[in-house]
Amino acid sequence: MVRVRTGLECLLEEPPNWIIGRRLGLLCNQASVDASLRHAKGLINDRFPGQLKALFSPQHGLFAEKQDNMVESPHGVDRDLGIPVYSLYGETREPNPEQLSDIDLMLVDVQDVGCRVYTFIWTLYLAMESCAKAGVGVAVLDRPNPIGGDIIEGNLLNGQLHSFVGLSSIPMRHGMTIGELSRFFASEQGLDIELYVIPMDGWRRYMDFLDTALPWVWPSPNMPTIDTARVYPGQVILEGTNLSEGRGTTRPFEVFGAPYLNLARLRSDVEALGLKGFTLREQYFEPTFHKWAGTRCLGFQIHVTDKRLYRPYLSTLAILSIIARSNRQDFSWKAPPYEYEFEKLPADLIIGNEVVRKAVEDGAGHQDMEAVWADELNAFCFLRKNFLLY
Repeated sequence: MVRVRTGLECLLEEPPNWIIGRRLGLLCNQASVDASLRHAKGLINDRFPGQLKALFSPQHGLFAEKQDNMVESPHGVDRDLGIPVYSLYGETREPNPEQLSDIDLMLVDVQDVGCRVYTFIWTLYLAMESCAKAGVGVAVLDRPNPIGGDIIEGNLLNGQLHSFVGLSSIPMRHGMTIGELSRFFASEQGLDIELYVIPMDGWRRYMDFLDTALPWVWPSPNMPTIDTARVYPGQVILEGTNLSEGRGTTRPFEVFGAPYLNLARLRSDVEALGLKGFTLREQYFEPTFHKWAGTRCLGFQIHVTDKRLYRPYLSTLAILSIIARSNRQDFSWKAPPYEYEFEKLPADLIIGNEVVRKAVEDGAGHQDMEAVWADELNAFCFLRKNFLLY
């Protein structure tokens, strides 16, 4: 196995001319490390002495200490470098002109998980907008899409459902790296921006994270393993329901359930669909916090048996459709707020298309739901080719 070198490592080994002498900001968190688990802030500070002026942190904080959604992180001062740490998940989700005033180039080194609703890519999106207005350049240090870059899945985000879990019309599983997405965002927004991407060395589109030989550091508190990332593009939908998505357990998103489920019937109905690439194993659990805290939930753990055949988004929609049809008295959609949206249903924001959400509610079959997005997904596949780097 050939180890992939991240954009961070490539930058440090062969610095481009455009970084010399620049006043740098760094958008990062605790997963911004090299192959030896050394953090980007120290590496960049040592490689470019005196140039690093500020750190910026995404949702959950610089060291991912904030557990849940809509739990804000304060600004601070980095204890090692003595420079400001600006939270981009606080009173605002984008850097303001004052925070950008001491830098002229923002480096971005965050680990995405390949799913539209994961907020780090929208922190990048908003930071790019702010930097373009302020005349500050952006350089994205690319990292792997941990669930691979050759399979995409799901409907595109409806423009009327924009929120902090979706600001651009991309599918749930987008199959792009964060560097590729930055190129897509700049084009879609028509930004007049100085934008660079430092590509990885050795990454190929078919790879998932285990193929890279890189260490996995959880990018957020409920993304502890690569197994979590594989199921997340589907299981995150459960955040918009009264089902537990496994928060408050040691296997968030892999485990799901509720006290009202009939597991034998659910398993039988799911198996009858013939979906491939995963197995449901019966699992009871009591979340220690969040939905159904302290209550025994009847559910399953999803075990991915073939990552090439498994379609997380379609599979979870299909399972959820069965649950909605079989438990009309107990199943419900979660009420707002969700990620700073106080009126629209969280499930609509997550799924990104009310037609798909209503199909689930009506107990529609997965083939019917897949037909909703077939044409627009094909169009996106064609468009995204313009922005791919690998």
